Amino acid sequence: MTAYLEVFAIAAVATYLFCFPVRRLAVMLGAVVQPDENRVHERPMPTVGGASMYVGLLIALGVASLLPSLKPVMATSEPMGVVLGATVIFAVGVVDDLRELSPPGKLAGTVLASTILYFLGVTLFYFRIPFAGFVVLGPDVTPLLTALWVAVMSNAINLIDGLDGLAAGIVTIASGAFFVYSWRLHDLGLLTPDNVGLLVAAATCGICVGFLPHNFHPGKIMMGDAGALMLGLLMAASTMSVGGQTANEFRFSGETYFFFAPLFIPFVILGVPMVDSVFAFLRRLARRGQWHARDTEHLHHRLMRLGHGHLRSVVILWIWTAILSGLVLYPTLNLPGSGSANAIIPFGILALAVALYTLFHPGLRQRSNT
Repeated sequence: MTAYLEVFAIAAVATYLFCFPVRRLAVMLGAVVQPDENRVHERPMPTVGGASMYVGLLIALGVASLLPSLKPVMATSEPMGVVLGATVIFAVGVVDDLRELSPPGKLAGTVLASTILYFLGVTLFYFRIPFAGFVVLGPDVTPLLTALWVAVMSNAINLIDGLDGLAAGIVTIASGAFFVYSWRLHDLGLLTPDNVGLLVAAATCGICVGFLPHNFHPGKIMMGDAGALMLGLLMAASTMSVGGQTANEFRFSGETYFFFAPLFIPFVILGVPMVDSVFAFLRRLARRGQWHARDTEHLHHRLMRLGHGHLRSVVILWIWTAILSGLVLYPTLNLPGSGSANAIIPFGILALAVALYTLFHPGLRQRSNT
């Protein structure tokens, strides 16, 4: 645990420090996003903040290679696969931030990054189907599922990157929760010592924590597609390494099948961006528009139209992500009461309270009466 905490801390500090030169460089290069009708920002914002996250990732993994307790992980090909895959998708994001890359071009870059992950071992070997057990994936479908997983994760994070601190905060919570879940599996001996999932989750959480002080409202820099796409790939890499490579049958006391199926954990932890992505896709199809076109109908835009300000909308979605993560983690931690089905009741009450506050807070009632 100490080694992973060191990786987390190094990633956070390096990202935070490199944000300063990246901000200046972005302004010098003209990498600045202007306000428009599809954005909530009211002033020009430097972009490509993902460059500081990329540097923080490289430094953190470099430090990990020097830590004796992480030698089993670093001795595999998977950390190199993560670095190369992140490099490719980061480059795709930078080009898109500067020149508006076409959707087919972005998809091609995502597929290339996922192919690198696959060939270097960061992929799915098993797939757990509820009430049916394990499916061992063959080489004919594994590359396709790897590419699909990376594409879904990357686009989910990219779509919610519309408010200061939203994407970075949600990924902080999600990657932190996934690290805790994976560490629980590690404690039970269900992860091999060379599994890269814990390392990637710790580094991902670190770079988001380091970026947040620069991106929290009012933000000084945007992560851009360079950062959002890379975060999606890193979440995909960690979840595939843990969920797609854990074939042991195990059960925590009182859990349903859903809670101990590792591959489904990301759908719960990343519930906010996943739901937003599905709604955005269906909405654009219903309107017969381009599925990749930018609009202002995402969850965070709707919250702002309900009367919540920029900061409060972000915090509400953070809380939702934390609640969903808690629903996953609480039954796995062997805490008093976690073996009972009643363990999820506090989270249900909290979710209801947030929903009621979202829809019926006094400011909204005042607006509707005027």
